[in-house]
Amino acid sequence: MNQAFDPSALSDDHAMTALGEFRDECRRRALRLSFAMTDRGGNVVLSHRMVGAQLGSLGLAIDKAYTAVAFEHPTSAWTESSAPGQSDWGLAHTLGGRVTVFPGGVPIFRNGQLVGGIGVSGTKATTDEEIATAVVHALGCEVHP
Repeated sequence: MNQAFDPSALSDDHAMTALGEFRDECRRRALRLSFAMTDRGGNVVLSHRMVGAQLGSLGLAIDKAYTAVAFEHPTSAWTESSAPGQSDWGLAHTLGGRVTVFPGGVPIFRNGQLVGGIGVSGTKATTDEEIATAVVHALGCEVHP
């Protein structure tokens, strides 16, 4: 379900729509995961851990959404460059250890403007990112400006 966005903010309705899309996608894949949505300032708008999801997955989902907003890129952007000996080695230890350098967090862009971020956690990281991206697209938004 697409809803018109005020490009400067996310509403509670947008968050609930995103959560519904996340839950639908998890049902289709028979997965139990965690979800977080932040506003463009990295503040949590909504978080949800499905019954049966890994206990640590909610904290990771929140940090993935935060990282995507903080750097305006999907968290997968640093998977290779943050490996030992690479140019961004140590990035995961910045911002109080909240930076996540593996897939699952994506920014939300509407008309080229950053409006928030989504983080998904609890299964293979690339699947987490596929689901987060699907939710962003279901909102009529993009993960790149």
